[in-house]
Amino acid sequence: MAQEKKQEGKMDAQAMMEVYQKLAVPTAPHKMLAKLVGEWTTKTRAWMEPDKPPMEGSGTCKQTMLLGGRYLQQDYTGEMMGNSFTGINLIAYDNHTKKYVSTWVDSMSTGIYYFEGKASPDGKTITQECSYDDPVKGPAVWRSVTRFVDENTLDYVMYLTPKGGEEEKMMEMTVSRKQ
Repeated sequence: MAQEKKQEGKMDAQAMMEVYQKLAVPTAPHKMLAKLVGEWTTKTRAWMEPDKPPMEGSGTCKQTMLLGGRYLQQDYTGEMMGNSFTGINLIAYDNHTKKYVSTWVDSMSTGIYYFEGKASPDGKTITQECSYDDPVKGPAVWRSVTRFVDENTLDYVMYLTPKGGEEEKMMEMTVSRKQ
């Protein structure tokens, strides 16, 4: 609908507002994200070099819905390379683009990672990508895969493909609901 009206040319203010209002209503993907609200624990394995054993860590994640069920904020705390670590992910389903979009910020950088992607047909896996100029590996594509194992468990895997290079598994995390 939005594409058709957009192509017609000019719209009056009321018609524009109706398009925006319709797109602002939380839908099934938003309700799925809302099921993640709560307190979680994390177990992480991170590879700094592909041929070396991963570093392991643990932490917590608090997940909260914002702005009437439109956005999920994930607040992570834990350890990374022996240092305390915090990160915030804000994820949503964009009704207009039909994609999941998210931003990631953390205490180990000053950049903002912007991801977007789609869910699998069964809705149990969300795959997103982000182009980013990595400070060590240069221009790269990050690929994140979130799999909903069950209502109390998420598996999250992050891959990095440097420009002209092969994809490397960088991190995997199991996120479990606190019981």
